[in-house]
Amino acid sequence: MKVILFGRNSKVIEPMVKSAGFKIVKNKPDFVISYGGDGTLMLSEYEFPGIPKIILKGSLICKKANPFSNEDVLAKIKKGNFSIKDFFKLEATAKNRKLLAMTDIVVHNENPRHAVRYHVWVNNNEIGKDIIGDGVVIATPFGSTAYYRSITDSFFELGIGMAFNNSTEQADHMVLKEDSEIRIKIKRGPAVAYADNQGDHIDLEVDDIVRIKRSNKKMKLVVPF
Repeated sequence: MKVILFGRNSKVIEPMVKSAGFKIVKNKPDFVISYGGDGTLMLSEYEFPGIPKIILKGSLICKKANPFSNEDVLAKIKKGNFSIKDFFKLEATAKNRKLLAMTDIVVHNENPRHAVRYHVWVNNNEIGKDIIGDGVVIATPFGSTAYYRSITDSFFELGIGMAFNNSTEQADHMVLKEDSEIRIKIKRGPAVAYADNQGDHIDLEVDDIVRIKRSNKKMKLVVPF
């Protein structure tokens, strides 16, 4: 089995990975080993989209990691005791650009001293009128335990979640059907749209529209047993 190691301190696991019988390569891997925390996993998917990810814990904050030790994870996978689980991604399009996210798409005020004013539609049905606040978080089930949960104190397993961040008016979070399409129109900015913890983002001004929906791209996670 050929693997790429990903993570700021991934060199420290090279001896363990080789000892487990894996071949470390620079390209065309069977798997990408993400060594770190949840943020490292997100970045590994951004750098190597669609290639199955093996999580090895390199951080105390790694909610997506499995309960086994790193050595046991490698041993189980080497023996074939694993499955590969698919998770859908979200795509956001605006200003002829596209962002892909495995956890969430966030539309946020660019300047923290000024709220953003925006309108939201779900499948052409407007949700409320002017919404004023720090923005909105659109999450996948995989990402619902992250930013979405910090706002709503909840998570979900099916659908697409929408959470309103520090709105001046009461705006309840929503869990939408998986095939929903969300439109967000900026009425007072500036704002920014970004995906996961990626460096890429889209700057948004008045009357710019962000369209968010399920992507046909998937994140593949290796689950040992």
